[in-house]
Amino acid sequence: SLLWERMVCLSPSFSEYLLPKLCGAFPDLSSSATADDLYGAMNVVRSPSLIRVESDEVTYPMHIIIRYEIERALMSGSIDVNDIPDLWESKMQEYLGCRPKTNAEGCLQDVHWSVGAIGYFPTYSLGAMYACQIMQAAEAELPGIHDDIASGKFGDLKAWLNTKVHAVGSYYPSGDELMTEVTGSPLKPEVFLQYLNKKYTPLYKL
Repeated sequence: SLLWERMVCLSPSFSEYLLPKLCGAFPDLSSSATADDLYGAMNVVRSPSLIRVESDEVTYPMHIIIRYEIERALMSGSIDVNDIPDLWESKMQEYLGCRPKTNAEGCLQDVHWSVGAIGYFPTYSLGAMYACQIMQAAEAELPGIHDDIASGKFGDLKAWLNTKVHAVGSYYPSGDELMTEVTGSPLKPEVFLQYLNKKYTPLYKL
């Protein structure tokens, strides 16, 4: 799902496809708006958000790291449940430079812990890294993929994913084995970091 959400729908190619549709649906939209304008607007890195689900893809992993570190501390017994609000606040300040005013903005914003889903948060960042590496493999095998996306043609990518990923389901015992089969190597976090650098360096003229 993150491949479609981020690799496709937040891409320059998708902005080319989407802009005419937006202009058709919203006649008052400035006629001077360009696909580049739309792409930039969809990929704004905001001041760090207190809320995980409202954060951008650059700062989102920090939200996950905060939760992961608190989970580890809780499971190891080095902190008590009552310590979570203060620890959350200090980690938000340390990692993202902002501090929640209420627990609703802090440690109670997610349902995961209340339903026993301890250890689930890291799967979100793992998913982003998997998506990035799988898309890189798709681009290598489908050279015209971004032209297709710009034209609103998603069938080849969907078929490729169906064959390479969806059809095998849980056949492979681990994510690394699936990634090796699909992309030629186990999960490589550096691929995700390269993606962020390649994308946001020109956007923000870094």
